[in-house]
Amino acid sequence: MLVEALAPFLAVGVLCISIAWVTTTWIRVKNGYPLENSWGKSVYPKNDQAVERVKLLTQENAELRAELGSVKDRLGNVERIVTDSGYHLTHEIDRLRETKDAN
Repeated sequence: MLVEALAPFLAVGVLCISIAWVTTTWIRVKNGYPLENSWGKSVYPKNDQAVERVKLLTQENAELRAELGSVKDRLGNVERIVTDSGYHLTHEIDRLRETKDAN
């Protein structure tokens, strides 16, 4: 008798769990998250656009790293010029000329 009374609730529970599982899987696939097989190992859905996008982003990343390296080199040169004692001496001479011309 107890089983007969709980049978409709059990059926509704199984149906709700099944719908939740299907919905979760659909959301994960839609957003590019990996799925898991029966052994718990990640399985990634195949998508040609995603593979091409990864290639483009990898290429862009390499270009930006190269550009950043050249900017660091240029910044190092500017720092060396500014901290050079000859630059300070020239700057002080120019400042003294400006104050002399102002008087």
